[in-house]
Parts: sequence; structure tokens; C-alpha cells
Amino acid sequence: MAVENIPPLFDKYDVDNLTIRDQGLARYINLETRQVHQHARHANRRFKKANLSIIERLINNMMRTGRYTGKKTKAVNIVRNAFGIIHEKTDDNPVQVFIRAIENSAPREEATRLFLSGIYIPQAVDSAPLRRLDVALRNLCKGAINSTTGSNKGIEVCLAEEIIKAANDDPASFAVNKKGEMERISKSAR
Repeated sequence: MAVENIPPLFDKYDVDNLTIRDQGLARYINLETRQVHQHARHANRRFKKANLSIIERLINNMMRTGRYTGKKTKAVNIVRNAFGIIHEKTDDNPVQVFIRAIENSAPREEATRLFLSGIYIPQAVDSAPLRRLDVALRNLCKGAINSTTGSNKGIEVCLAEEIIKAANDDPASFAVNKKGEMERISKSAR
């Protein structure tokens, strides 16, 4: 998927000519970088978060925990620095590495519980593309935040390492591990 005439992300990283291999996610991965901070224009509107930039959604997911809640500028700086670290370590476009990480950590199916005849029965269901993207972003951020506890590494370094591990489909990545766990549970619920 080629996107044209979009300014570079953080005035450094080109978002033109990036490839998205997973066609299910391609519709929901918005690479618009003109405005990273949109002041919750999508709030309380169904499916409107699909119109947000994927980078802004990563930033918003970084603000989920108590330490970073409501600190958007801090979250933007974390993502900017993490992308710089990714660029240094891989010599690749960090946005392309991030897209590969999302593709590798988005679960294809999950298990839900059905209530039949007074008991709950697990049932495997296919995940919607928007939910796949949400789960992947949430797990990437959770993995980065969990890896900062008990270590002296900064959150930027942990986020960069989590994205690189997920892009390489490394099972040591929290997001890839959770994807495998969700798909194993849904396979047993078929």
C-alpha cells in the first residue's frame, strides 16, 4: 500500500512506500502524520478510532498505566525516542518495523464464552481486523511497560526492544507470546 504526499513522521521518518502484508489490517492502519494529537475527536463514536493515525493510537496506548496516564507530551516523546532507537539498532525505517510488529502480534482468532443451558462453553471466533489491531497495540505497550519494572532501562528502550522483538516474530516478545496463547486457547475451543 503506497501513501503519497504525507509529511515525514517526527520530521525524520518517511511513511511513503511502506508495505503492509496483512490485507485484513491494511484498511485500519492509517499512516496519516499531519496531526499526531487530535484531542479525542473520535471519543464516544463507534469505529471512529480507525480514522486515527496508527502512531497516535500507539501514543494513546502508552498512556494507559498510572505512571503515564494523561501525560500525552511525555508519551509522544517516549514514542519519538523509541523510534530513534529502533532506527539505530535496525538501520531500517522504524514505521515499517512497527507495522511488521503489529502484523506479527495481531491474533487471528480468539475464544469467547457462550452461555448454553446454564453452563458457559468456550467457542472459537475469528477476530475482527479493528480488534486485532487494538489487541496488538495494547500488548506491545503492556510488554514495554512490564519490562521496565525491576530493570534500570528506560521506557523508550523497552518499547523499542518490544517492537523489534515483535517485528522479528520472536517468542520472547510479550505481544507475540500473548498472540500465541490466545490462538492456542481458541484452537482448543473449536
